[in-house]
Formats: sequence, structure tokens, C-alpha cells
Amino acid sequence: MAALTLGACIPGDHRGQGGPDGPRPLTAPTTAASPSGSVDPLAECPATGVRIRSTGGDAAMGLRALGLELVNCGQHPYQLNGYPVLHVFDEAREPIMLRVVNGAKEITSGFDQPPRQVTLAAGERATAVVLWRNLVTDSTVVATNGEFLTVAPAAGQPAEEVDPDGPIDLGNTGRIGVSAWKKADPSTPVPSQPAPPPAPSAVPSSVSPPDSRL
Repeated sequence: MAALTLGACIPGDHRGQGGPDGPRPLTAPTTAASPSGSVDPLAECPATGVRIRSTGGDAAMGLRALGLELVNCGQHPYQLNGYPVLHVFDEAREPIMLRVVNGAKEITSGFDQPPRQVTLAAGERATAVVLWRNLVTDSTVVATNGEFLTVAPAAGQPAEEVDPDGPIDLGNTGRIGVSAWKKADPSTPVPSQPAPPPAPSAVPSSVSPPDSRL
């Protein structure tokens, strides 16, 4: 689940979508995203040197969260320092006008850490989280459902379409939040050899020790 997009920037959030730095025209995806969010090593690396995809969504008590992953699939270090740039589209692939809140402070807590410069070596990853609430507070306002999402590493950079893992059901809130990029922890390395089996424990003797009183 999830999706977003931005346009002009103001302190703390983005208002609207589209504009000169808007996303490229959307086309139907030709391959499905891997459920694990890992990069297909056979896929061609984009000219930008990075690939962005979703890592799946979660929903609880009306709060939605969608993980994002950016992988440096190029040969050179790649720097990030800020928030993903999001655009959300309806089922007709028309842009939905939203206010994108950097840090998601108006939506939930725990995701408002300020951006820090991140340098990704070849093969390293950065992650972020998109958040929104399925909340209807005014029955006279039509609820908004996004069906498609594009994400760019930063303003002015090319966007990629990512799988929102379901509808972006914003209710009538008109806003969506996103956390800053942060470097992902490296994957746990696979051991080259299996760990040795534990030493067998001593088998207790069935013979009772002699009574020292004898």
C-alpha cells in the first residue's frame, strides 16, 4: 500500500504534485516487484545508477505504512540528503493533488528524524517509509484513493514507478507523510561453512557412586 508525490516545496512539507520536476509519464509495469524488495541482479541498472522499489506495506488502526528501498546498482558512490519525492495517481493515471509532509509529524510519530547525508557504495541500500491514514472526517468530501505511485531520490531527479502494495486510501485527509532517507543496515553475511555441531554432552552414568560412609 502507499504512494505519494510532491510539487513545490515549503518548509516541512510539499504541496501539490507535478510541475517542472514532476514524474515521467507512467507506463504499465512490465515486471512485478520482488516480494522481498531485493534487486534483480539481471535487471539493467537505470542511467541514474539507482533503483527504487517498495518493500511492502502494513496497516493498523487506519494507519498505513509503505517501505521504500533505494539500491545503488551503479559503479560509483551515490549521495542522498533529504526526503523521497512522491507522486500519487488515480486509476486513470491522473495526478492527485496532495500535501506531502516531510517527517509525517501530522500523521504519526517516530518518523521525523531530520535528514542526514548518506553515501551509498555500489550495492548498498537506503530506506524510507511512506505513511498515511485512511480517515474520513467530512462526509461531504469525497474520499481519495490513489492507485499508482512514483518516487524520485530527490527533487529534480528522475522518478520510478513503485508498487504501492494496494490502494493509497487517504480518506479525505489530503495528505501523506514520508521519512528521510537513511542508510540500511548491511545484510547478515551467509557463512561460508556450516557451524560445527556442539560437542556431545556427557552421558550420565547409571551406576550409583559408592557410599563414602562404607
